[in-house]
Amino acid sequence: MEIKKNPKSNLENFSKTFMLIGLVLALFITYIAIEQKTYDKTYGDLAVVNMNAEMEEEIPITERIEPVKPKTPPPPAPEKIEVVEDEKEVEETVIESTETDESEEVIVEEIVEIEEVEEVIEDVSFMIIEDVPVFPGCK
Repeated sequence: MEIKKNPKSNLENFSKTFMLIGLVLALFITYIAIEQKTYDKTYGDLAVVNMNAEMEEEIPITERIEPVKPKTPPPPAPEKIEVVEDEKEVEETVIESTETDESEEVIVEEIVEIEEVEEVIEDVSFMIIEDVPVFPGCK
């Protein structure tokens, strides 16, 4: 059986060559980009702008009208204070201190101990625990 394709038109034979050409072109472009010289751009003098002409604005004159506040009535006059002489005697109660010194003896009443009854916890049988819970509808 003969090959129907022309062997010169088969590009698979040149795939390595095309790959190398692409790599060489990429390296050449990066080399040129790195070696390219750049210069700072200098601009000529800019024209002087007169900003004072723009700053002048006409401000409209407005009047501030204060709302009329209703007059508050004066506070009521205080009642006459009667001066009463302090003739009544007041008995003062003295609060005794509850703190004690080291020199004082502290009397302690007898301490009564109350016996507590211990609660006995019964053992749970393992037969009850070993049963697996069964949910409704699952058997």
